[in-house]
Amino acid sequence: MWDEDYKEAVSQFLNSVDRELNAFLHARKAEEYEPAVQLIINAQDRGSRLHITGIGKPGHVSTYMASLFSSTGNPCYFLHGTEAVHGSCGQLVAGDVVICISNSGETGELKATVEAVKNNGCKVIGVSGHPESWLARESDVFLFAGVNEEGGPLNRAPRNSILAEILTLQALSVALQARRGWTPEQYVRCHPGGALGKLREEEKTAVGTAEPGRTGLRDKEGARC
Repeated sequence: MWDEDYKEAVSQFLNSVDRELNAFLHARKAEEYEPAVQLIINAQDRGSRLHITGIGKPGHVSTYMASLFSSTGNPCYFLHGTEAVHGSCGQLVAGDVVICISNSGETGELKATVEAVKNNGCKVIGVSGHPESWLARESDVFLFAGVNEEGGPLNRAPRNSILAEILTLQALSVALQARRGWTPEQYVRCHPGGALGKLREEEKTAVGTAEPGRTGLRDKEGARC
């Protein structure tokens, strides 16, 4: 049997998620993502690349989002949040775009990474819950991902803020995927494993009729991946 305190904590957390995420989503507008989309598309069209980084829990968000961006038509590379200032900025080339995530926008380790990223000639897309933060001011484009409370005991561990960051970046991935015109055929070529690696029946008849997306990434036969 669960102790009543456990039940109450879980109920309070779920209510917090419902309240915070609904408020966050209802305040969002599709137009908010256009500057970030344009910055990334312009960089890709010049042959530059997309990277993503964060410290702590946002660092884990970064690895997930690098995979999601890459599998939906926009190759993205994870930049380790602290190793960046110990040599990993070597993966950057001037003109690249780096998405930097920090709920507070004031994390000391990320400040050092952002400064190194900019010193290497890259553009920064900041993702934070605080529009007046250091990260917001230092970013070329800023995306808001903020909540009023984290939920859970102590209201400290990143929970709701992580969900807001993920939703913000998922929305950006949707915008980029749509902008690229990513087709089912292209998706399964880059994601051949599992159930998602098979074309659906209604997609099989449409293969070859859609305009290919423009990712700059080609397979060994020259077809865009």
